[in-house]
Amino acid sequence: MGMRNKLEKVSEAKWKLPVKARDGMRVPAMVFGNDFIVDSADDAAFQQLTNVACLPGVIEPVLAMPDMHWGYGLPMGAVGAFDKEEGIISCGCTGFDINCGIHMLRTGLSAEEVRPKLKPLVNNLFERIPCGVGSKSKIHLNDKQLDEVLTTGAKWAVDNGYGVKADLEHMEENGRMPGAVPSKISQKARKRGKPQLGTLGAGNHFLEVQAVDEIYDEKTAKAFGLEKGKVTIMIHCGSRGFGHQVATDYLEVHGAAAKKYGIDLPDPQLVCAPTKSEEGQDYFKAMKCAVNYAFCNRQIIGHWVRESFAEVFGRPWEEMKMDTLYDVCHNICKLEEHSVGGSKKEVYVHRKGSTRAFPPGHKDVPKVYRDVGQPVLIAGSMGTASYILKGTEKAMEETFGSTCHGAGRKMSRHAAIKQFYGEDVKRELEAKGEVVRSTHPKILSEESPGAYKDVDQVVESVHQAGISTKVARVVPMGVAKG
Repeated sequence: MGMRNKLEKVSEAKWKLPVKARDGMRVPAMVFGNDFIVDSADDAAFQQLTNVACLPGVIEPVLAMPDMHWGYGLPMGAVGAFDKEEGIISCGCTGFDINCGIHMLRTGLSAEEVRPKLKPLVNNLFERIPCGVGSKSKIHLNDKQLDEVLTTGAKWAVDNGYGVKADLEHMEENGRMPGAVPSKISQKARKRGKPQLGTLGAGNHFLEVQAVDEIYDEKTAKAFGLEKGKVTIMIHCGSRGFGHQVATDYLEVHGAAAKKYGIDLPDPQLVCAPTKSEEGQDYFKAMKCAVNYAFCNRQIIGHWVRESFAEVFGRPWEEMKMDTLYDVCHNICKLEEHSVGGSKKEVYVHRKGSTRAFPPGHKDVPKVYRDVGQPVLIAGSMGTASYILKGTEKAMEETFGSTCHGAGRKMSRHAAIKQFYGEDVKRELEAKGEVVRSTHPKILSEESPGAYKDVDQVVESVHQAGISTKVARVVPMGVAKG
């Protein structure tokens, strides 16, 4: 009997996998999603979820978001929290694209103003911002500069003319996780990272020009600076080859550590190390380097987006009110304070394909948004809507302050390439009025809207569950992909 059949319905958008679902589970798993989401979910992802529930020091519950799908070790769209003293840190539970995330700019431009110049704008963005597999940056870092990027994150970008101080005040962690130690990074990772800062990458990474077409929460939308009919820009990318190499390096380290400390792994992909071990803390320090690299990467791209708009529209970006709305992380491990068993406790929260969703009043929410809650940026797919949500107190109570991160794949890239033709995808999107640029038609095949879950159902699930609530919806106008 598959794991899906062992789910117990708690509410319309919440399900439980009890500890009796399989031998070895230390804690239950909770799944967020309506009937449509759960019925279409991959049973292998549920199995992976229960694997994580078997690890030492795991804290109740392990969580699956409605965008969950099979991944490396921990499913994409999942959260696992571990005790600070007796738990583990796992590079497998964080993922390969460390701090893959979204940087969003709002503007004072209307969709009507932008549409006549949309094609030259998308072309300018595509030419200005390096994208695609192995793309190289226009920035040439020396070793000292790379160390500064790894320790100061987006601040390095702002200090070097890529943006303004206000950008940092509208980013998770203010664009920098303290405690990054470059000496914990391999030479191979450094070599991969030097030429890629300020590049979009490939796969599901994208840059999208959008229009706000629906407002659900007027008060919060006003606090976020969102107006119906105005244009936004969403930048989705991460730490590039640098973060991938950090993850690859520490998979080997954590594999040896699991054997050294006698950790029984239900899945060899869940390699890990005790939280207080040298191997665990070395990874945490190295991961922060990749987190900061990604923050800096998105900030630089955001600056170049402003330059493109300024060139195409012949106006300074400040005049067009191109401000940073927010920047959120997806694949990350953080030491955070949460309520566990009725008392406050520091825990290591692994969010893999999951977004932080902190509530109104939380100290880590930017002051300008503190009355309404943290912005939560949810990417759809080409041809579908994306959403801006806000964090809630219920998320703090039930999900370690977490929610979904996007639509989530329902089809592998290989399967998508076999089913969809890139040129057909492009024609269909352009028939809807979108302007699309990509480095290769195969990218459009891999990232066809048909390869993803219904983002409306995903967002409706978390909204219904109350772990993040709808503020606004945006629809694509133009997209650049690697």
